[in-house]
Amino acid sequence: MMDNIWFTSALWIALALASALISIRIALSVALIEIMMGALGGNIIGMPLTPWINYLAGFGAILLTFLAGAEVDMAVVRRNLGASLGIGFVSFLLPYIGCMLAARYLLGWPWPQAQIAGISLSTTSVAVVYAVMVETGLNKTELGKIILAACFITDLGTVLALGIVFASFTIWLLAFAAATIVVVMMLPKVGPWFFALVGQRVSEPEIKFLLLILFALGGFATAVGSEAVLPAYLIGMALAPAFQHDPELPHRMRVIAFAVLTPFYFLKAGSLIEAKALIAGAGLIALFLGMKMATKFVGILPLTRYYRFDKREGMYTTLLMSTGLTFGSISALYGLTNHIIDQEQYTVLLTSVIASAVVPTVIAQTWFLPKIASAKQEV
Repeated sequence: MMDNIWFTSALWIALALASALISIRIALSVALIEIMMGALGGNIIGMPLTPWINYLAGFGAILLTFLAGAEVDMAVVRRNLGASLGIGFVSFLLPYIGCMLAARYLLGWPWPQAQIAGISLSTTSVAVVYAVMVETGLNKTELGKIILAACFITDLGTVLALGIVFASFTIWLLAFAAATIVVVMMLPKVGPWFFALVGQRVSEPEIKFLLLILFALGGFATAVGSEAVLPAYLIGMALAPAFQHDPELPHRMRVIAFAVLTPFYFLKAGSLIEAKALIAGAGLIALFLGMKMATKFVGILPLTRYYRFDKREGMYTTLLMSTGLTFGSISALYGLTNHIIDQEQYTVLLTSVIASAVVPTVIAQTWFLPKIASAKQEV
């Protein structure tokens, strides 16, 4: 039956629909429910990960990262530059050092393996954070925009660390960086000009134009050994001013993303959790998850006090910055495919990364949701 593409599609969409209904019922982020449903589906019925599912999941990650970048309001970032940079930097640095040293000296992993552990667990999940922000309405608030900007700084640190420690610098990597910079510099003028030229049509030429850029730079990134999601955030940031003047376009893209693509991304993430590995490596998973969250709290929570965040908002910010998913799983997979870590270490790291997408977000949404978002959800 699972050889039938339509039955397979029906299964995945059924899980996505069930996740949406459960999310509405218990007032938790649908992204978290989808991860949990994916874990149940993967272990109970063996959800198939076909090439087309992997493609849709990857597409979802790219579009979600782009939309997160498009929410960054540079005026807000400039007003809160210290908070965005400070929170983002310590959010990367302390977990990287803490988890790397734990892997090296507590577990006895060689330095290359320990570095993969540190990099994998240093991340903040833009995908999870943005999905939660949209559901709660915090993406339109100053707090939400600061958190999204800090997420970008954290994940930029992760990408740079992976590149500096392991990747080989080539002329093609420099060409990719140059092409990305040129596109990001041109888009604030070219984008609005093109949108005005074609107008709103049933054929959606504006969305196709943006997808062309995302796919082209994503393909370039993949060809030079980077990741397709990396330029997506920068492209979104470049177009953020245009989207603030025309909010209808990103709204239409969010509909596509959340209705069709992101369920495959989050369900797939959950399906990668193996129950046997979870039980066998429970101690190591708890160690890495605990170290990640502890180092995030040590670094971020005092900064939220320093920058005069409300106590509830400070805890909420710290917890959301403790999440991880996209770049964490990418880093762990990089270690596996390049024979730096073995399958068992990969499973432990991946499960720790996915757990960090769930545990801090559940705590944040249940006990520390800011009052603005709480009021919106009650309406």
